[in-house]
Amino acid sequence: MRTLQHRWTGCRGLCPPALIPLLASLPFLLLLLLLSSPPPAQGAIHMPKHLSQPPVLTKFPTSLTAFYADDISLLCEATGQPKPTFRWMKDGHLFGPERRSEGLLQAGSEAIISDYEGRYRCYAANELGTAVTNTVMLIAEPRPVLPKQRKLRKTINEGESVVLPCSPPVSSTTPHIHWMDKKMVHIQQSERVVVGLDGNMYFANVLQSDSREDYVCHAQYAEARTILPQEGISLTVKSSNDVVSNRKPHLFSHSKPHTAVLALRGHSLFLECIPSGWPTPSVEWHKKDSKLEQTSGRVDKFNRWLRFDSIMQKDDGEYECMASNTQGTASHSFTVTVEAEPYWVETPQSLLYTPGETVRLHCQVDGIPTPTITWSINGEPITVVDSEPRRVVRQGAFILMDAQLGDTAVYQCEATNIHGSILHNTYIYVVELPPQILSSDGVVYHITEGKDIKMQCDTFGSPLPRITWERDGAMSFLTDTRVSLLTNGTLMMSSVNEEDSGTYTCTIKHTNISIDAHLVVLNRTVILTGPQHLRPVRGTDALFDCIFQIDTQLSSPQVVWKKNGYKFQESPNKYTVFLNQTLKVANVQSDDSGEYSCEVITKLDHVEATGSITVVAAPDQPKALSLSEVEERSLTLSWIPGHSHNSPITEFIVEAREEQHAEEGKWKWEERWRITGDVNHLELMLQPYSIYRFRVLAVNAIGRSQPSHPTAAHSTPPAAPDSNPSGVRSQSVDPDTLVITWVEMDKKLHNGQGFKYKVFWREGKTGHWSHGYADGPPFVVNETGAYMPFEIKVQAVNSLGDGPLPIPKTGHSGEDVPQEAPGDVNVLIMNSTVRVSWTAPERVQGLLLSYKIYIQRLGSASALGQGEADSGEGESMVVPVQGNKTSEVVTQLRFYSRYELSVTACNSKGESPASTPYSFSTPEGAPGPPASMTFESPSETELNVYWTRPNQTNGILLGYVLHYQDKVENIPEKVVIVPGPDVNHQYLGGLNPYSHYIFRLMAHTVAGKGPPLTRVGHPLLDGVPPSNITIHAGELSVNLSWVPSKRYRNHGFHIHYQRQDGQAEWEESELVNSTQGFYSLKGLQPGTQYHLFILHNNETIWDDMIHTEGPGLSEVASGFATQGWFIGLISAIVLLLFLLLILCFVKRSKGGKYAVKDKEDGQVDSEARPMKDETFGEYSDADEKRTPSQPSLCVDSKMGSDDSLAEYGDSVDIQFNEDGSFIGQYSGRGPVPHGNESSGPASPVNPIPPPPIAPSMSAILNRTS
Repeated sequence: MRTLQHRWTGCRGLCPPALIPLLASLPFLLLLLLLSSPPPAQGAIHMPKHLSQPPVLTKFPTSLTAFYADDISLLCEATGQPKPTFRWMKDGHLFGPERRSEGLLQAGSEAIISDYEGRYRCYAANELGTAVTNTVMLIAEPRPVLPKQRKLRKTINEGESVVLPCSPPVSSTTPHIHWMDKKMVHIQQSERVVVGLDGNMYFANVLQSDSREDYVCHAQYAEARTILPQEGISLTVKSSNDVVSNRKPHLFSHSKPHTAVLALRGHSLFLECIPSGWPTPSVEWHKKDSKLEQTSGRVDKFNRWLRFDSIMQKDDGEYECMASNTQGTASHSFTVTVEAEPYWVETPQSLLYTPGETVRLHCQVDGIPTPTITWSINGEPITVVDSEPRRVVRQGAFILMDAQLGDTAVYQCEATNIHGSILHNTYIYVVELPPQILSSDGVVYHITEGKDIKMQCDTFGSPLPRITWERDGAMSFLTDTRVSLLTNGTLMMSSVNEEDSGTYTCTIKHTNISIDAHLVVLNRTVILTGPQHLRPVRGTDALFDCIFQIDTQLSSPQVVWKKNGYKFQESPNKYTVFLNQTLKVANVQSDDSGEYSCEVITKLDHVEATGSITVVAAPDQPKALSLSEVEERSLTLSWIPGHSHNSPITEFIVEAREEQHAEEGKWKWEERWRITGDVNHLELMLQPYSIYRFRVLAVNAIGRSQPSHPTAAHSTPPAAPDSNPSGVRSQSVDPDTLVITWVEMDKKLHNGQGFKYKVFWREGKTGHWSHGYADGPPFVVNETGAYMPFEIKVQAVNSLGDGPLPIPKTGHSGEDVPQEAPGDVNVLIMNSTVRVSWTAPERVQGLLLSYKIYIQRLGSASALGQGEADSGEGESMVVPVQGNKTSEVVTQLRFYSRYELSVTACNSKGESPASTPYSFSTPEGAPGPPASMTFESPSETELNVYWTRPNQTNGILLGYVLHYQDKVENIPEKVVIVPGPDVNHQYLGGLNPYSHYIFRLMAHTVAGKGPPLTRVGHPLLDGVPPSNITIHAGELSVNLSWVPSKRYRNHGFHIHYQRQDGQAEWEESELVNSTQGFYSLKGLQPGTQYHLFILHNNETIWDDMIHTEGPGLSEVASGFATQGWFIGLISAIVLLLFLLLILCFVKRSKGGKYAVKDKEDGQVDSEARPMKDETFGEYSDADEKRTPSQPSLCVDSKMGSDDSLAEYGDSVDIQFNEDGSFIGQYSGRGPVPHGNESSGPASPVNPIPPPPIAPSMSAILNRTS
């Protein structure tokens, strides 16, 4: 068994004899303690309830002033075991008998209270020691009585200062002063009228309204339960006919500039400055060595007091009050010195100690001046108690070494200075008890992660047991910074997590006494989405989310919604909480603003999230509109802003309604002014002779308020016009007439009755002004001449006078057609651009707006024109020249041309006669590019380049320059000079057959070369038949298609074919061109297999087997040709044909003839007709639907036209686009050798000509086998 470790403690003081039997009863008392007492509070050992305890004072007496016998009541209560007895000491002597039940000291109803006056101290004692109270003072005095007084009357001039005295009876208690009238109504105080600390009423200056007969001072003595009203004071204020003279401030009650004040720490202090003067002075306070805000003082009594409710040491220093008005200042300074009664810094604790222990009682006090400390034992000064070397007092601390059981006592520490004393009782209880664990075993602690946990292990014993904690037999967890072991044995762990779950064991050292504690850590409750900070518009709904997560081992939590920290009840019209705990606040109004919190409460923790509602809305309408500072033409409009509803007012809109110049039904409000939202008044400038009403709107981020109530109507008097009409000008149209017009003035600007316009005019800028009157524009002046200059002005006038002098404007009478043409026309020739100049005509008869230059091309400058047609002969152009310019540059004329021009002048009425024609010629220029360029390729290395003359030669053409360069290989460019203007081709040999060439052709005159015409060309290779052929077989034909090559010359070939029935001979098609890309082989039998091939240089370059669609001929013969219905059908067709021949014969015999044109139009080569894409390779209904004049194909018709392109193989004509692609076609001029035949056009741009129209059915039936 573990041994018990004792904690040895010493004892000091008197040991009552009764202590020895008490120690013998300790085992019994310990057993009683363990059975009935709760665990002791944490900290050192505390006394159990049923164990003997020294006395401990619980109620203390306080000093008092007694006016009656029943006022005498001094409290003194204490606890202890056994119950303590009480005795009172008055002025150091025992007062009254010893009291056993309680220590209350009271006086009898018949007692003489003066016998009780003195200094008292209460003693509470039992067998373990004596506790003592602090010394208190009891003052006995009679109830205050007011001596007989005479009514005081004061008469004073208005504006002077006065003091109404209040002299209550002197008492040890300070009375509360109230100034009232005879109806018991308090006299109103202000900066001008103040009641001072001395109870007097101070008037900084008096007004006539201060005159009254019943200024009454009431002194209230709360302790004496007495109110003493003073005799009323009469104050009469005499009015002064003169203006009250101003007076600089003067301070009541301060004859000197400085006052020293002593204050005690924790007590109240009032510094007072009450000024007199006219106007009423204002008072400001400040601290000289720091800011007033850094002290505990605050101004009061209309800034007349600087008040400290509990003054602190930091408030020590110099303060100054300053009274000021328009006449000057007055000041007074206070030096505040703060001292302190003794106060505790540290007090010793009453504890249990074990024998042999050293006890230290620290008694630390402070005060100003520094207090002295004395120690007593059971109420007796330590100096008079038997000397004991184990007791030592050192620097105010009491030290008891080697404490013994007899040292159990109550020890007093008392601190004293000149301002008072304080006393503290502390007992030392020396006792010896065995150790015990008072906390329960096997307690399960549930907690959520992140929280702090305290696992209890309360122990009892003397000496104090030492304990240790283990987890799973190890103490290593104690090194965790989150783990703390408190002095009372409690294990505290902060910010627990799931890894902290487990069993913990508390053991008293050196014993086998222990308990287990089980810790279960659960997931903490978390609010995932909490309420937000919302700013809903008034009248809408607001939604708050409260999405949370709890541990699965916890039961359903409680969710509480609060507003501003208080719960509220759900209501369908306002608050609704949905199943997902979302809160809906319906129809939010201003009183719904505030903080809203969602609190999730479980049995282990709770978490809260806060949002808010700030209801915003358009501001309320401004109110209390008023008009002030009213002048003839101005006033000040003021208003009080309405509620802004949490959205600051950004601006005010002032609207006005003018009612003088419109009918009642047409009055309308107009926005006149806008001002910022921090201004609530505006000076308005008004128009004379008007009736106004005004209203104001407030604007914030939400919108506009309703308009305020309009002001009363305000009228302004009439006056002469302030302004004249604008836009004064002449709008003359007809010659010999001056029309003056202007912009009519608004009726609001007439400023009075009898309004008219006074119109002035005079010719030129000198001479006499003529004038006339008009009710409105225009004003017409006749017989002025055409386009004569005038000065004009218009003045507004009414019955009260004229408007300001108008500023003259320049105008003109009506214009007429110009009479004179521009002169001195001259032309400066630059190239194809010329500069035309002239002199302005004098008789324009109006405002000169522009000139027109008429130019006509007469033809080429060459007499013969080089034999070319002059396409530009007769060209004309008109060049407008705006404004007063007398020269203009004319561009885009043709070189080497003859021109004639003339100039006219224009005004708004028309055009002047044309000037004398002026002839000139432009010089030669560089020619334009040749009109075209084409190529033909006689062989693989040769090209003939053909071109046509430029459309614009711009002079005498001298020849051409041809540049060409290999596009593939980087070979220098070659140049060919072609002399003579009539040469139109150039032969080029030795070309690379596998390259492309870039050709640039330029014409030139004496002026130089023109821009080039650029093309890309190349020689063509010898053609070959196609070898990659696609076949589509029908019943009676086969369509063959291939992609012609752009680099090869056209080649003619035949298609050889044979029916594969073992009896047929080889046949060949007509001549086919390789550039066709398509050929239809016709005249085949349905349902038959054919062998096709193509030869080139006696070699087969392509062959294939095909099978036509449909049944074979044997099936046809046995199928329907022998049927009777077929024979009948053929007979009917023959009969119809016979009848048609008869009709034709009859018609011809009657003279009917076919139109020659129809006949010619009908004879169209089948290859010349285009074939639609969708009929490519198929028969068309058009083959059977001929025009009346179109003959059917005869027996001699061939597959294609007899005028075949095979006849044109000698020469090739090739054209190219701008980008160098072919646009021409290779064409032949005679028979071509076999293999080079041509049957259609071919070019790199369109290498595949459209296929010929398939021959008609009659051609197939009539073909010779």
